[in-house]
Amino acid sequence: MKTTLNISDVVMQELREEALKQGKTMSELVEAGLRTLFKQQLSQQELPPLPEFDSGGANVNIANREMLYDLMER
Repeated sequence: MKTTLNISDVVMQELREEALKQGKTMSELVEAGLRTLFKQQLSQQELPPLPEFDSGGANVNIANREMLYDLMER
């Protein structure tokens, strides 16, 4: 597919030089760059929330030192 893009002269010159250096066409480099950009955006999408569960509550009153010591010594 053909399209028209407005690209600054500086960037266009860098693109030409890189295409020559790599032995590729400018179109190939632009397409590869866009594909890389799209892959990065997909990997940066928001992650789903972590699962939640009910632990059944605390088994010891952490304010009660004696109870904590008893549990740790077992």
